[in-house]
Amino acid sequence: MKHYTYYPEGVCSVQIDYDIEDGKIYNLKYIRGCNGNLKGIGALVEGMEVDEVIKKLRGIECGTKGTSCPDQLAKSLEQIKL
Repeated sequence: MKHYTYYPEGVCSVQIDYDIEDGKIYNLKYIRGCNGNLKGIGALVEGMEVDEVIKKLRGIECGTKGTSCPDQLAKSLEQIKL
């Protein structure tokens, strides 16, 4: 299992931590942000394939920010795939 830390931009969260094993995401935690919603995202994506998480979360916007905490997670996952 490999651990990743990502520092999102343009959202309330200041850090996203997660583990990847066999192409699946585990132990997702956001630092700051909308606590209940972000815990919910963590529960929903637990054990999900990275590509599926990207597909579902990429492009979600929060208000007029042009991004969101879920979108920032997708961007982070895209970066580790490079």
